[in-house]
Amino acid sequence: MDNTEINRSTNLEPLTIERIQDLWSRTYNRDGKPDWSHIFPYYHENILFEDSIQKIEGIAEFTAMCNRLTTRCEQLNMEILSIVMDSHQVFFQWKMVMMFKKFPSTPLYGCTKLTLGDDNRIIAQRDYFDIWGTIFNGIPMLRGAYWKFMHRYFG
Repeated sequence: MDNTEINRSTNLEPLTIERIQDLWSRTYNRDGKPDWSHIFPYYHENILFEDSIQKIEGIAEFTAMCNRLTTRCEQLNMEILSIVMDSHQVFFQWKMVMMFKKFPSTPLYGCTKLTLGDDNRIIAQRDYFDIWGTIFNGIPMLRGAYWKFMHRYFG
């Protein structure tokens, strides 16, 4: 689906808790490889995406970021642990496991805040997670030192 088709999608089912759970489960668990093609129409063309390591603006950049992740991962699975929603905000807690060719898989825990525009499409997404803790958990020689440092200096 190209960006023109994405932006012209107007007959979308409203985003509800059940719809979000369904969309995200299909996004991350289809034959192991992530596939966002069914969810891109729910993103506004001016989407603002932020996480611990990047800020992406616009649907073209957002789809490119998703496609880069698809090519890097052998498999990616996500489980939504909890979700709440009001008229324009959605928060959900998740557990994600990414499997790469040369690195051990490690669960990544985080949460996502979606902001819905007046047209019920996602205008902003902010993902929160501890990328460094997850990376260091997968490296036995650094795991203990990292957590000792975090505990000592940050409680």
